[in-house]
Amino acid sequence: MVRTIAVASLVGALALAAPGLALAGSGNAGLGKSTSSIRLAQPSGVAGAAAVGWPRYGDVVGFDTSTNETAYPYVNLKCYQSGALVAEGWDGYFDGALGDRMFGLYSPIWTGGAADCTAWLDKYANGRWRQLASTSFHVSE
Repeated sequence: MVRTIAVASLVGALALAAPGLALAGSGNAGLGKSTSSIRLAQPSGVAGAAAVGWPRYGDVVGFDTSTNETAYPYVNLKCYQSGALVAEGWDGYFDGALGDRMFGLYSPIWTGGAADCTAWLDKYANGRWRQLASTSFHVSE
C-alpha cells in the first residue's frame, strides 16, 4: 500500500503504533560508536540515463536505513516548494511497523512541480524525537 504524504504529523499515532517504543532507543551506551545512515533507495529499473531527473513529482520512494541506536527507527520526510512545506510523512522502518516504508511524492497541497525534500532517520526516546541521520534530494517536475 502506498501512502500519500499528508501535511500532518503522525507523531502521536506513531507512539502508539510500536509496542515498547517508549522503551526503545536508550542508545547503545557502552557498546561502542553509534552509527546511523539513511539514503534514497533507487528502485530497480531506474538506472543510468533513466536515473537522471529521478525522482519526479508523483513517484514513490523508499529509503535504505541503518542504525545501531534503536530497534525502532522511523523516517520523517518533508518536502518544500519555495520554502513552503508541501508534504510530510512518517513511517516506521522496522519489522512490525504499520505502513509499507514508501512515500508518495505528492499531496493535496503539492499538486505538481519540483520540490526539495529531506528525510530524517529518527528515534523516540525519553519522551522526545531525536534525529540520527538525514539525506536531502531534489524532486523534478
